[in-house]
Amino acid sequence: MGILRRWERVVEDCESALVAKIFRTDPVQMLDALRRECDDHAIVCSQSRVLVPNDYTVELAEQVHDVLAARGGEVGRQLTDVLARHAADRGYEWAGPLTVHVTTAEVPNGRYRISSAALAHIPAVAAGPRGA
Repeated sequence: MGILRRWERVVEDCESALVAKIFRTDPVQMLDALRRECDDHAIVCSQSRVLVPNDYTVELAEQVHDVLAARGGEVGRQLTDVLARHAADRGYEWAGPLTVHVTTAEVPNGRYRISSAALAHIPAVAAGPRGA
């Protein structure tokens, strides 16, 4: 039984590596997926108002994340800029301040996964005078 399980793992690893080589992650594909996530979750509130999620998470395979992390926060800023331009071109409104988080995760075939959420904008509460 142990030999069969090991053989099965070897075959699965080879298959995953082959798929990853054939379908390499293209940065343009990831940007398109980010835009599509925005478009797919757009909510039409009125003729002149379309609301979209403002909190995006881009999950990358560990090795890809490590390479991009060497560039500092540049990648997150670039993704945020691309998404902001896309929304401006479409006339979208954000549910709150736009954020794009780039994290590491177990993703299929060494690619990426993108998710989004609409987080309400909660303004900071001004502190009142002390002793009042």
